[in-house]
Amino acid sequence: MTIPAQPTESGDARSGPAAPAGAAGATTATASPAPPAGHALVSGQDASLAEADAASSPVGRLAATVDRLRQEVRAAQAEADGRALVELAKGILVERLGCGPAEAAQQLTALAEQAGTTPLEFAVEVINQAAKDRVSEVTEAFLAAVRGVDDPAEQSTAVRLRTAESGALAAAHDTQAVADSLLQHALGPLGAVAVAIWAVGSDGSLTLAGSAGFSPGEAERWRYVPPDVATVARNALAEGSTQWIGSLERTGLPTVGRQLHPEGGRVAVPAATAGRVHGILEIAWPSPLAPQPPQVMRQVEALAELCAHTLQSYAYVRGTDQQPVVLPDASELMDLTDGLHDPALVLVPHVDGAGKLLDFRIQHVNDRFLDPAGRPRAVINGALLLEAYPMAAGGGDLFQRIERVHATGEPFRARRMSLTALVGEVPLAAVADLSISRHGTCVLLIWRIEDEAARLASLLQNAQRLGRIGGFEEDLLTGETTWNGQLFALYGRPLSSPPVRLEELAEHTHPDDAVVVGRLLRTLLHRRRPASAAFRLQRPDGVTRHMRIVAEPVLDTDGRLVAVRGAYQDISSQHWTEVALAATRDQLAQTEQHASERSRLALQLQHAIMPPTRAPLEAPGLQVAVRYRPAEEEHLVGGDWYDAVVLPSGLVMLCVGDVAGHGIEAATSMVVLRNALRGLAVTGAGPGQLLSWLNIVAHHLTGSITATAVCGLYDPSRHTLRWARAGHLPPVLVRDAHAAPLPLLAGMLLGAVPDTEYEEAEVQLAADDTLLMYTDGLIERRDRSVEESLTQLLVQARTVPPTLDQQLDRLLTYSRSDTDDDTCIVGIRLR
Repeated sequence: MTIPAQPTESGDARSGPAAPAGAAGATTATASPAPPAGHALVSGQDASLAEADAASSPVGRLAATVDRLRQEVRAAQAEADGRALVELAKGILVERLGCGPAEAAQQLTALAEQAGTTPLEFAVEVINQAAKDRVSEVTEAFLAAVRGVDDPAEQSTAVRLRTAESGALAAAHDTQAVADSLLQHALGPLGAVAVAIWAVGSDGSLTLAGSAGFSPGEAERWRYVPPDVATVARNALAEGSTQWIGSLERTGLPTVGRQLHPEGGRVAVPAATAGRVHGILEIAWPSPLAPQPPQVMRQVEALAELCAHTLQSYAYVRGTDQQPVVLPDASELMDLTDGLHDPALVLVPHVDGAGKLLDFRIQHVNDRFLDPAGRPRAVINGALLLEAYPMAAGGGDLFQRIERVHATGEPFRARRMSLTALVGEVPLAAVADLSISRHGTCVLLIWRIEDEAARLASLLQNAQRLGRIGGFEEDLLTGETTWNGQLFALYGRPLSSPPVRLEELAEHTHPDDAVVVGRLLRTLLHRRRPASAAFRLQRPDGVTRHMRIVAEPVLDTDGRLVAVRGAYQDISSQHWTEVALAATRDQLAQTEQHASERSRLALQLQHAIMPPTRAPLEAPGLQVAVRYRPAEEEHLVGGDWYDAVVLPSGLVMLCVGDVAGHGIEAATSMVVLRNALRGLAVTGAGPGQLLSWLNIVAHHLTGSITATAVCGLYDPSRHTLRWARAGHLPPVLVRDAHAAPLPLLAGMLLGAVPDTEYEEAEVQLAADDTLLMYTDGLIERRDRSVEESLTQLLVQARTVPPTLDQQLDRLLTYSRSDTDDDTCIVGIRLR
């Protein structure tokens, strides 16, 4: 809307709220009385008769009078609320049009009639166009969102905000009145039922400066919230942003009025100006709060900014009267810093035209201040912080710390914080103890740079503490002995007790170490040479500590002994560590010897049962050869085994097996299974039944071991081999330069379950056929699967040397296994 430079003719005015007093030409429209409560609306002659009867009755006349008085009160309230806004708009028109007050009032009325609005709504439009502030932005966004909507409640947003602002400005020093004005004019139409204005103290505490909608008792209980207490308002202060809470019940956060509306919604908005948070505006709804449109959010933030203007000049302290206290100004703070012994800077916020915080100006530096770059105080005083110290915005977060203290009022303390300054374009780091606090609108920055002497003293003290070292010096001329504090702690004596002189050292030493202490004193005092000794110190508390003393004599220019200085060190932990290490070494040596003996015994047992080489087994029409290769490492002696024997029935039993694990247990288990299978084979049972019985032996009689095995019975008369497997790799048949594994039979490994059955199969062998049985040590590799390794074995097995022994030796030679495991091979060849 653009205000014309000259008055214009007014058109027909629509009826609206009563115009405020003082607006020339304004008219007041009075609505007809509404029907009393409880009366039903009827039509025609019945309605007329009903109204006449109601009006003629005493109760009807009383209800009409009450309704008329209620409307008059509302009109008077609207006139009082809008009078200040209309007068402000008239003043703007006087300045814009260059006319008098009376002409400005006439022009306001004419323009309102021409625009089809009330003088109050038109006055708010004039104020918004002239102000261009946060309220103007909010109302423009609201009107853009509801343009075309006929609901007066939606169209009166600007009037409500300006009315609330007028009430806040009229009661700028009374936050209770400000809270009442915000709830009545701006927040009540949004559905809110209560509002609280919190003032932020310099220590981060919260004080309820004003409230509306809460009972007096509830407001008194929440008068003061200490620092670091988690509440709805505290979250908004810590986050530095608006907190929209749909339901208090979900958060569990305490706050004022929570018992009245436990499931209601809450909004907490930081009330800030120029980057500083002066307080928190908290708004309560009686029911859960649905997500709000951006226009409502901006309206709430505008109201928080009104509260910030009320709170920015005052702070509320704990007390019975809750009276505001004026904060100290910059001049008082500068006088305070001049009396400090540490470097200090007084900083004031530097904002742009819109009130946004850009930087801090160094208002004052005290006499103790020393610039790291060597610049005089006059150059630093009055400069912007980031211009004088650009590294403050770097990794040390100094500027962010100052900005947060200025915003929230919570002081910041840090020990040994790294500060960086540019000296000749070179970053120079220093370590300092830092203190940042807010005083009124100013920020006080104090730092204490750690000098070299203090730093070295701190390093020495920490080194003595960590090394459990205490120093001493004894003046032999005066007899005075000086100890540092760590030495008193090592001796277990209070600081008020006298130090122990060297001549008295034997009285505090274990009797067995008296000779060592005497030799130390003779070397120091008589031979005048440095000496050291280790002894046991008996402390007054009854504790014995192992100590080491290192001392040297101090001679004057004439070579006379004048003093002795040195240090004690508590070496108790080192002593007991050495004792423990010696015991561990003895135990390890004993364990190593025991393990070596076990490995040697297992190897001897294995070699006794299955020697690496064995003469070929001769059977009718059959040649049998076996090979066994033990593990390369003695501690890896395993449980691989084989057997080839001619049974009394004339059948030839062929088998290989592998017991899980290594060592003496695997070797002894292998012997048990091998001998058990030999004894079971004389029963004449088939290979499947033999493996079933062997599974019972493995599960019940050998400590629940597990093993794999392949067992076959060869019939020389029929040239057939019946075989079964228990979780083992199948045999390989080589025929006519072709090698392939026998079909895989079902069979679980030995010892896994108490009772199981094993599938059998029969293979017909022909002349010059070769059958290979082996353990996984022949093919197993860490870098490839069993299938790939088996394929490689089949390639090697296709080459058939003249003799069976040569073929088995060739397979062992070209084996690519890398697991260092035992290997067994049993080969048969028909002649």
